[in-house]
Amino acid sequence: MTNKVKHVLGISGGKDSAALAIYLYNKYPELNIDYYFCDTGKELAETYELIDKLESYFGKKILRLKAAEASHVNKPFDHFMELFGGYIPSPQARWCTKKLKLEPFENQLVKDDLSISYVGIRGDENREGYISHKTNIQSIFPFRKNIWSEDVIRMILNNSNILQLEEITDSIVTKNKLDIFIETINKNVSPQYPQNRKLNDLLTLGIVEFNKIVFEFLKTTKMPLAYEEIFPLIENDEVLIRDDIFRILEESGVGVPAYYKKVEFEVDGRKGYYSRSRSGCFFCFFQQKIEWVWLYEQHNDLFWKAVKYEEAGYTWMQSEKLTDLIKPERIKQIKLDHIKRTERNAQNQSSEFLLDTLIEAEGVGCNACFI
Repeated sequence: MTNKVKHVLGISGGKDSAALAIYLYNKYPELNIDYYFCDTGKELAETYELIDKLESYFGKKILRLKAAEASHVNKPFDHFMELFGGYIPSPQARWCTKKLKLEPFENQLVKDDLSISYVGIRGDENREGYISHKTNIQSIFPFRKNIWSEDVIRMILNNSNILQLEEITDSIVTKNKLDIFIETINKNVSPQYPQNRKLNDLLTLGIVEFNKIVFEFLKTTKMPLAYEEIFPLIENDEVLIRDDIFRILEESGVGVPAYYKKVEFEVDGRKGYYSRSRSGCFFCFFQQKIEWVWLYEQHNDLFWKAVKYEEAGYTWMQSEKLTDLIKPERIKQIKLDHIKRTERNAQNQSSEFLLDTLIEAEGVGCNACFI
């Protein structure tokens, strides 16, 4: 392992990672970021189109990683399907994420290099992103109010580090804010004053000041950022949400991935819209039923390829086979349920991208697929 730090950003094929790549490319050109894409061999054509557009925008190649490159099986996913005896991945056994995304990233790209991994979780999302178990990889979340990963926050705000934080704070924070910063730093994390509350209080006092405190503390550790003399993101206090993501993509000319385009359908005289809500394999088990219907009607050939994987006896959904889902009456019911759900939620929400928001909110995100 060398002390030179590598900066990496994974392109999933989705809107958030693409927007993050564009955002960092434009705002922090001094960061020499390696862009990469973990190719499962089972992506939608629109995903590869987005990768090509981003390569043109950056004027550089996006490294395409593939698992099991030496396999006699052509597609990485199929290699592991054969290895696991036809067992389809599921929320309880996400071997696809581990084998097709994480291991190529950690073993082919990063290896033992000190690395900063940029992750596109937005400021309006309430979830944690990928944090590697390898100590040479550190995750940063530029779109959020808190750019630091949970492991860093847990270390920084440990009660045993209060005196050290107080010394750092005294050297960084201006006099008009110093007393309140010190007062907050000195509060012990406890059941009555949990870590998240203390974190939020410090960020409210000053995002940039808190970032500088964290960065100085990290210099006393062996984490990747300890080996960087400067880190420009600590000066950034922007928080980017969903509408910002679409704006970045449109203004760049790269555009929103094509599978987000809303497609109108009609059932029983009622109109609705569907689309895909996230990137990933065309048969992703995290898809909602309405998205399986979208796949059946918009990419019929891919739908039947997904059906073929169920021949071994396993299914993509616990409660239903794909061949049952596409029966006319079942499709009709799924579409009507989707229309009702959309109308019900729309009463309390208003956004240019309302449908996308609702679809994403109803699904379960595959966090690790958005490295």
